[in-house]
Amino acid sequence: MRRSVLGMLAQVATFAIDGVDPRPVWVEVDIRSGLPTFTIVGLGDAAVRESRDRVRSAVQNSGFTFPQARITANLAPAFLRKVGPGFDAALALALLAASGQVPVDALARYAVYGELSLGGELRDSPGALAVAEGARRAGLERLIVPPERAREAALVEGLGIAPVADLREAAEVLCGREPSPPPPIPVATVSRRWAEPDLSDVRGQETALLALEIAAAGGHNLLLEGAPGTGKTMLARRLPTILPELSRAEAVEVTRIHSVAGFHRGGLISARPFRAPHHTISAAGRSQSRPSRGALSRRALGVSAPEPRGSSPAARRRPRDARPRPAGARAAHPLHAGGGLEPLSVRLCRGG
Repeated sequence: MRRSVLGMLAQVATFAIDGVDPRPVWVEVDIRSGLPTFTIVGLGDAAVRESRDRVRSAVQNSGFTFPQARITANLAPAFLRKVGPGFDAALALALLAASGQVPVDALARYAVYGELSLGGELRDSPGALAVAEGARRAGLERLIVPPERAREAALVEGLGIAPVADLREAAEVLCGREPSPPPPIPVATVSRRWAEPDLSDVRGQETALLALEIAAAGGHNLLLEGAPGTGKTMLARRLPTILPELSRAEAVEVTRIHSVAGFHRGGLISARPFRAPHHTISAAGRSQSRPSRGALSRRALGVSAPEPRGSSPAARRRPRDARPRPAGARAAHPLHAGGGLEPLSVRLCRGG
């Protein structure tokens, strides 16, 4: 804690999720005499601005004293947009440190990430794996996260994980209490290789099977075209079963993407993902400005079998204007890194 002119200043490290990558953010809290106000600056969205009320209630309901003074919290760097409630815990602990209720020296070794409830509990916050990777690269020793995300964050080697259930427990950890160890990580937490449909189930379709094998071996794209019911999606869904196993680095990348998107929490994802977006999906649904939400982002290192809506102006209408496809109409499936069929058309395409 540094004393400014008639005030006190404390800071703690946290991270913003930019797409699927962590960006370091320093939460600085300054407390000085004046009319009681609580201001948060630093290009935060509505969820960040609303954290003032969550932090105030969490601090008071956890048995701490909320300073009746002029409080300014800055999320630096100011040019980086901050999205979501994951900064709540860092704001609360920096405020407690600036007011002298927890030791400020301990904050230099910790990164903090998590949403706070009004009662002071740390809520489940997506993206803990990305935050843990950022904390390790920043040279920090430990990461405070909600218990639901401890196993996921523990996938990052060389970083201590401190799962805490509430703000009071987080303050005790900063005061020197040893945190509970995260749950052990199973060898393969999420593996669907033997649960998903297997390519060996297919009978016939010799040309399609050969095309799938070539596409899988060379990492090619594959265009599947034919009438509904000829087996396009059936074959595409079985393509991951002949792809190589994910390496640990690839599995961590897949887990990070799904964690940021809010579709996974827990241990390592060891199965290659498969996505089959509906033909009426919008461009925003395929890949938004924040790529963590797009369907194509979630098929990274896996298989995607989108069904194009066609090239005519009528086919490019928005989903709300889309009409049901007539029975018997032909459809095309451009398979990324997979595909193949018979009696439908099979075409290998360049690209990855």
